[in-house]
Amino acid sequence: MAGHLDALWDMVGRSVALELISTKIHPRTKKPLQSGKASIKDWCQKRGVKGEHVVYTAEFMVDSDFGEPGAITVANRHHREFFLESIVVEGGLLCGPVHFACNSWVQTTRELPTKRVFFSNKPYLPSETPPGLRELRDKELKDLRGDGTGVRKLSDRIYDYATYNDLGNPDRGKEFIRPILGGKRIPYPRRCRTGRPPTDTNMLAESRVEKPHRIYVPRDEAFEELKQGAFSAGRLRAVLHTLIPSMIATISAETHSFQGFHHVDNLYKEGLRLKLGLQEHLFQKIPLVQKIQESSEGMLRYDTPSILSKDKFAWLRDDEFARQSVAGINPVNIARLTVFPPVSNLDPAIYGSPESSITEADIACQLNGLTVQQAMDQAKLFILDYHDVYLPFLDRINAIEGRKAYATRTILFLTQAGTLKPIAIELSLPPSQPGGPRTSKVLTPPSDATTNWLWMLAKAHVSSNDAGVHQLVNHWLRTHAIMEPFILAAHRRMSAMHPIFKLLHPHMRYTLEINALARQSLISADGVIESCFTPGPVSGEISATYYRNHWRFDLEGLPSDLIRRHAIHCPSITTLHCLILQITNLCSIMVTDIRVHPSQGSGRGGRVAASRHQAPDRGLPLRQRRAPAVVGHPQLGRVLRAALLPGRRRRPVRRRAPGVVP
Repeated sequence: MAGHLDALWDMVGRSVALELISTKIHPRTKKPLQSGKASIKDWCQKRGVKGEHVVYTAEFMVDSDFGEPGAITVANRHHREFFLESIVVEGGLLCGPVHFACNSWVQTTRELPTKRVFFSNKPYLPSETPPGLRELRDKELKDLRGDGTGVRKLSDRIYDYATYNDLGNPDRGKEFIRPILGGKRIPYPRRCRTGRPPTDTNMLAESRVEKPHRIYVPRDEAFEELKQGAFSAGRLRAVLHTLIPSMIATISAETHSFQGFHHVDNLYKEGLRLKLGLQEHLFQKIPLVQKIQESSEGMLRYDTPSILSKDKFAWLRDDEFARQSVAGINPVNIARLTVFPPVSNLDPAIYGSPESSITEADIACQLNGLTVQQAMDQAKLFILDYHDVYLPFLDRINAIEGRKAYATRTILFLTQAGTLKPIAIELSLPPSQPGGPRTSKVLTPPSDATTNWLWMLAKAHVSSNDAGVHQLVNHWLRTHAIMEPFILAAHRRMSAMHPIFKLLHPHMRYTLEINALARQSLISADGVIESCFTPGPVSGEISATYYRNHWRFDLEGLPSDLIRRHAIHCPSITTLHCLILQITNLCSIMVTDIRVHPSQGSGRGGRVAASRHQAPDRGLPLRQRRAPAVVGHPQLGRVLRAALLPGRRRRPVRRRAPGVVP
C-alpha cells in the first residue's frame, strides 16, 4: 500500500528531488555553486519491479563553470523511507564520472525536514576540504551529534553518549536492580544514547525496551535484511535451546538435570526433544511444542564440537585442557609466569596476603628436573590467573542458590614435546574477615582415583572462571563495549570524507546494533549471561572492575598485548612497527571527542590538542598522555611505500604509540 502511495505522490509532483553541490564557491556570495533541482524519473513505472536493486535516472542542469561535484542533496518527498545505495554522475563533466557511495536510509521530509547530504568518494582531510564543501561538512557533523536531549526515534541518525543505566529493571523488584556502569564510581565505556524516560522507582535508571520491540540505534547502523536474517536464525536457535527446557521446568515439578554423559551426547545426536525424555507428557499439555519440533529442521539439535566428533572424552584429558588455553575460545589470558609464587594485586588489608599458596614443592616433580627459577628463565612456565577477577565477588556469587565458585590460578608447564600440561591448580575463597587468611587449596595431577576426580573438579572450576572472563571481559568488554565510544566519536567528529573514516566504516558497521541487542537480552539483569554463567548478577561489576584495573588503550593491540603477557620478548622496532605507530597516530583524530579536541587555531588544521575540560558522560573515561600529531597524505604515502615496497631501509622514528591509562 505504501508503495502505491509513493507512486501516487510521485505522479502529483511529490517526488525525490536531487541537487548537485560543487566544490567551488560563488566569488560574490561565497556560497557553494549548486545545480538546478532534478527529480528521479520513472518511480511510478518501476514501483512493481522485483529485485534487490532498482536503477533510476535524473538529469541535472549546471553552468559551464560549475566545476567538480563534491556533494549531492536528496529530499525524499514520498510517504516512506528508501535505501539509497549509490549515485553516479556522468556526462558533460570535465572531471569524468563522479561516484557517491551512499548506503543509507533516506527518511521522508515529514520525518526529517532537512535534505540529506552525500559526499563523493574522493577523500579529504579537514585542512584539504574544498571551500564549497566546508559548510556542508560542518552541518552534517552537527546533525549527527544532536543536542543531547529528547527520546531517539528509530529513524534518527544521532550518535550520542550515555552510561549503561539500562541493564537493570528496578520496577520489577530489588533482585533486578543493577549498578550504573560508567562515571566516577564505576568507570566504563559509553553506549549510544537512546533518551528513554527513567524508571518509576529510580530516576537515574533508564526504562527498558524488551523484546520484540527494537532498541534505538542510528538508522544506518541497523541490520540489513540479509544480515538480519542470518542473525535471526542464530537467535532462533538460541531461543529454542532456552525455551524448551524452560517450558519443561515450568510445567513439570521434577528436576531434569543431566544424569550422565549420555544425556550430554543426546544434545548433539537427537536434540532437545530426546534429551529431555518427557516429550509425550509435554506435548499433551502444549501441542505448540510438537509443531516447533517438527518445523525447526534441526534447530533443536546442538552442533557437535569438532573435538568431540573425534573423541568424545578428549575434554577430560589434561593435554586437551591445556591446549584449550591457547587454541580454545579464550586464548588471550594465558601469560608467561615471571614471578613465583604468583602475587595478587588486591588490597591485602581486605583480602589478606597477596602471595599464592602454590609452593615449589607442589610442582617440583612436574618440571623434568628443573627448578622453578630455571623453568621460568627458559620460558617453560605459564599461568592462567583468574584470582583477582573473581575473589572480590565470591561471597556474593556463592550466596546464590545453586552456584558455587572459587577464584582459580593454574600453572602450566611447556613439555619437551612442545605441548602444555597443567601441573597445579589453586582454588581460593576470600577471608572471613578483612585482612584475614584466605582459604586456599592447591591440587596437582592425580595419583589415584579419588584425587583424579578432585583434579577433574578443580579443572571444572578453572573452566567456569575461564568462561565467565571470556564472555564478560574478552568478548563483551574488549571486543564490543570498548568499540562503541570509538564508533560514536568517529561519526561525531570525522566527516564521511575523511580518508580514515572511509577505511574504518566497513569495520564499524553493525556493531552498535549488536551491542544494543546485547543490552536488551545478553548482559541485562536476568539475561543470558547472568542466567547461564557463574557470576550471575555481579557479571556487570566484574566486567567494570577489569576495565578499571587492567584495560589500557596502548596495550590492547599486537604485539603490545603479547608483550604485556610476556608471551614474546620485546621486539626491536621495525619498519612495519613504525607504520603501525604512524597509522595509530593518524587514527588518533578519531578519539577527539573522547579526550582530545581540535585546536582553536584555524579550525581546519590536521593537528589536535588536549582538552582542558571534559563532560563526565563523554566517550571513554580515560586520561590522554599527550596530543599526538596527525599524519598528512604525503607522510602516510611515504610510510606505506617504505613498509610495503622494497627499497632502501630507513631508520624509523622511535615514537610511543598514543596511549591512555585508566
